[in-house]
Amino acid sequence: MTDTAAPIQEATLWSDALWTARVIKNEDDDGWAVAMTRQGDPEPALVGPWTMGRDKKNPKPLDAPAFHTLVKTANEVLRRHEQQLHARLNKHVSVGAGSERIRVSLQIVPDEDNPHAMLRAHDESGSELAELRVKPDFRLNAASAEAWIESGFEKPR
Repeated sequence: MTDTAAPIQEATLWSDALWTARVIKNEDDDGWAVAMTRQGDPEPALVGPWTMGRDKKNPKPLDAPAFHTLVKTANEVLRRHEQQLHARLNKHVSVGAGSERIRVSLQIVPDEDNPHAMLRAHDESGSELAELRVKPDFRLNAASAEAWIESGFEKPR
């Protein structure tokens, strides 16, 4: 669907320039589900139960308030996934070294061909003290950060 395509507003299919809501048969039971797919994405960002209509057989038709609620929910799901991914790939710890604190961070680069991580140390003013490429499974914690600092920022074993 291109940005110039007209929105679709049918009983079981609604779309705008960014999202498509499609009411589908729930494979797990006799009910219905709704799938929210962002334009260009191969899979739905959100699949959830959908309400039965008055006849208790067919799905309740989509409408503007339901579509807007589904868009908001799907955006929130994507945002949470992005936050979880960021948290999994970026870690940091602050440790005391002498009279000042040093912030040690680990940024994992999930490259398919050459996965690695960058270990960095910054002083309290934000100046970089050291940077080192490490294996992506490097475990950053207070002990490993202190050991790296005490070694003079040598490559951990």
